[in-house]
Amino acid sequence: MILELATAGESHGPALVAIVSGLPAGLMLDKDAIDADLRRRQKGYGRSPRQQIETDEVEVLAGLRHGRTLGTPLALVVRNRDHKNWTWGMNPWPPDGEPEGKGTKPVTLPRPGHADLAGVQKFGLTDVRDALERASARHTAVYVAAGAVAKALLREIGIEVAGEALPEAGADPAAVDAARKDKDTLGGRVQVRARSVPPGLGSYARREDRLDARLAAAVMGIQAVKGVEIGDGFALAGLRGSEAHDEIGTDKRRTSNRAGGIEAGVSNGEEIVVRAAMKPLPTLMKPLGSVDLATGEPAEALVERSDVSAVEALAVVAEAAVAWELARAAREKFGGDALADFVGAWRAYMERL
Repeated sequence: MILELATAGESHGPALVAIVSGLPAGLMLDKDAIDADLRRRQKGYGRSPRQQIETDEVEVLAGLRHGRTLGTPLALVVRNRDHKNWTWGMNPWPPDGEPEGKGTKPVTLPRPGHADLAGVQKFGLTDVRDALERASARHTAVYVAAGAVAKALLREIGIEVAGEALPEAGADPAAVDAARKDKDTLGGRVQVRARSVPPGLGSYARREDRLDARLAAAVMGIQAVKGVEIGDGFALAGLRGSEAHDEIGTDKRRTSNRAGGIEAGVSNGEEIVVRAAMKPLPTLMKPLGSVDLATGEPAEALVERSDVSAVEALAVVAEAAVAWELARAAREKFGGDALADFVGAWRAYMERL
């Protein structure tokens, strides 16, 4: 059984959409729990005023009845409440009437560090907005909703996933205030821990099945993430083998966890630990140098509403990404069209171990 996720939507379009397929029938979902994760994503010191406009909540259009999954594709929607200010500029169809509101003028000033220039070059665009709207981190909202569904599934087999911002500049209010005063931005690091993951998720048989590679790809795929490590990661490169590896006790558990719960691409029964490094956000109130794509002349980059820091939000998004990938691996391992089949296969496997 394969758990799959497809998403669509633009930052200022009508809504963000996710289609989740491969869920077993009978999983109870809690709307309040999904909405709570969406609200967590919007919080954090240094967020932009848009978080005061958007009050994210999930809608379900298919795949759920009375809170219980049906075993069919689950359709999730998160509305963009700010779309009312962009109705003309982000209309899916050629708009009627005179241009009004936001997004009415073409964007020709790409931002260093964003998808702006690469996007227009790749797709042959003339308006940078056609690239930046999808590349925006706004669409992580619907990934968080899907991640909340994944966490509900993982709880059925005892797995809990939690993310947090590490105590560095991007999560320090004083540093954020200083950066805001200088019209600058900050990055930082986050950590996600998954507890009670059984040994045996993932595989070394093919590189695309390796759990560490899958987790790294899932987290690296989040906007602004530039580095991912599993366990002690890069620090292991400076150690001798006798210092780096986790010894095994007679109970078949490791006496330490420098590997971060994964060896040879397979979970080993210890806590899974994933860390990610986030670059400073590329939209600056004091813009960097760029080029005007319309004239070819030197110019300053686009200035658009932006966060000063979004590290605490990244912790929530990374938590969702790790949960989703672990849920995928668990579905592959334990299968089952009904939730009872999925849980029963997990119990039988744990008894074998």
